[in-house]
Amino acid sequence: MPAMIEKKSKPDIRIWQPECECMERSALEALQAERLRLQVERVWQHCPYYAAKMREAGVEPGQIRTIDDVRRLPVTTKADLRDNYPFGIFASPLKDVVRLHASTGTTGKPTVVGYTRDDMQVWSDLVARFLVAGGLTNEDIVQIAFGYGLFTGGFGLHYGAERVGATVIPASSGNTERQIMILRDFGTTALVCTPTYAVYLGEALKQAGVDPEQLALRLGFFGGEFWTHAIRAKIEELYGITATDNYGLSEVVGPGVSGECPYQDGMHIAEDHFLVEVVDPTTLEPVPIGELGELVITTLSKKANPVIRYRTRDISRLNSEPCACGRTMRRMAKVTGRTDDMLIIRGVNVFPSQIEHVLLQFEDAQPHYLLVVTRERQMDQLEVRIEVSEYLFSDQMRQLHDIRERLQRKIDSALGIRAKLTLVEPGSLERFTGKAKRVLDLRNSEIPKN
Repeated sequence: MPAMIEKKSKPDIRIWQPECECMERSALEALQAERLRLQVERVWQHCPYYAAKMREAGVEPGQIRTIDDVRRLPVTTKADLRDNYPFGIFASPLKDVVRLHASTGTTGKPTVVGYTRDDMQVWSDLVARFLVAGGLTNEDIVQIAFGYGLFTGGFGLHYGAERVGATVIPASSGNTERQIMILRDFGTTALVCTPTYAVYLGEALKQAGVDPEQLALRLGFFGGEFWTHAIRAKIEELYGITATDNYGLSEVVGPGVSGECPYQDGMHIAEDHFLVEVVDPTTLEPVPIGELGELVITTLSKKANPVIRYRTRDISRLNSEPCACGRTMRRMAKVTGRTDDMLIIRGVNVFPSQIEHVLLQFEDAQPHYLLVVTRERQMDQLEVRIEVSEYLFSDQMRQLHDIRERLQRKIDSALGIRAKLTLVEPGSLERFTGKAKRVLDLRNSEIPKN
């Protein structure tokens, strides 16, 4: 294995593009307004879909002068992108598009996104921003355990890490034995994957008898799904590393919309390239800074397929307070859920992250769970299946009963409804190398309950 690289408790504060990331607010908003004006004019001229949608809403480019004018524009949804499959929302001819990606949706046609050569340059810089913020240097060795292909995550992190000058290992997803071998033999210093897989890989390291202290690993960049601060703490404990969050979505650019700095107090948004609103998901009216709402994003520099007021369905809040790292752009909190995968059980809104927050407070509960929703006698029923530690399934029946009662009280309190709690043996729930599937909704299915 290559020479050990000293692990750091916190990475040094460095900024990839200080002239952009540390702009004065007035200068930033002036830049946003100018880029918004040019983007709207561009889609009006080169994207018939957006031109028609703007005419229908009674809006013309000349009416867009300030960043507040963005609210005059109609919103864009994932359905709009799918209805214009594959290239109907593009504003650049295909001869200028050098890369195509597509979403990983499980229903309907995928949403196709494109990148011009300029888009690729911007994308690499945006990813480099949060990688550098999280501590990456040109001396690091980055193991990317995201899937490659049409998914934007693998290639986005790959080119961003190369932009920084780091050594990149395109390990791709899965094949955990090989991932462990690479971690050990290649001297990986930075791991890129979903947080779910990071936990799974950490458990596999333990089972293989690998001491994380003997690895060179010091950083982790995790995204692609929602994860809590409790999961972060577990990952950092498993590996002894600094774990940072980042946010992006393929419809907008892929990874690179925002990312954490060493203070881990929200993800800095690349506001010079994205105009981010937080709105009430029902009324689409803006909510005050600091309140939860749905993220709506307008791309300010994307050329191949710009999107105007894209409804992400992700729930978060903004923070405009100064950050000690020196960056001046607003931060967004971890995404707490989605407006479209939110479960409504007997009139109560339920997010999987609520369950995760509860169970990670218990040492004997594992971060592996499944919400099973059924309907009995026209009434929605929720079952929460949670893995617990192996020793509880030996001769610790009283302890098993106690932890079940405590978990039940906490879950009922967090959700505001009574849920059936089922404790299952370790390893019995399906593992995922990509995004974890946390919900099994059988209300409109003929599939029998387990």
